[in-house]
Amino acid sequence: MTTDSMIIRRSLEEPSAFAELFERHAGPIGRFAAQRVGAESAKDVLSETFLIAFRKRATFDTAWDSAVPWLFGIASRVIHKQRTREARHWRSVVASATVAESHAPSGAERADERADAVAGVQALSARLAALSARDRETLLLYAWGDLTYEQIAVALDVPVGTVRSRLNRVRKRLGAQETQTTREEESNGRTVEQGA
Repeated sequence: MTTDSMIIRRSLEEPSAFAELFERHAGPIGRFAAQRVGAESAKDVLSETFLIAFRKRATFDTAWDSAVPWLFGIASRVIHKQRTREARHWRSVVASATVAESHAPSGAERADERADAVAGVQALSARLAALSARDRETLLLYAWGDLTYEQIAVALDVPVGTVRSRLNRVRKRLGAQETQTTREEESNGRTVEQGA
């Protein structure tokens, strides 16, 4: 099997060979970007990511067989430049969830389900927004990018220990928020039934 490293080396002599790298990895990079900045902006992130990768392909460390961490690192930096768009996306998610809640069909059970879904989207958006940019980036590379700790370290150009400590901090913070949310729900008479 041809490795990403081999494709990149070949593309230095034959630039059109780089298209194979795009075909291999555009899907995961595009999905990651869409989850971060929305579908429309993701197209721009994807294009810019591969344009930068193409221009900087001579700097790729060919000791790595896979270009995935390198590409996710480029994508993360492109997304970082588009923080304003990301913030706008999360605000629109919350707003659309609120609009969806106000247009819920009749029927108490269906309305309750929709209200719970809206509350979940709003809570997730708020929790992500409350994280530092570094912690959020690390979490999203892990959760949405499906990268290993080592790949995240390469993508963000940080030691693996930093990735571990960031994810641990995020887990503790999100766990504390979940506990607080559960307490608030219980005090408002909304509890989750066990085994339901």
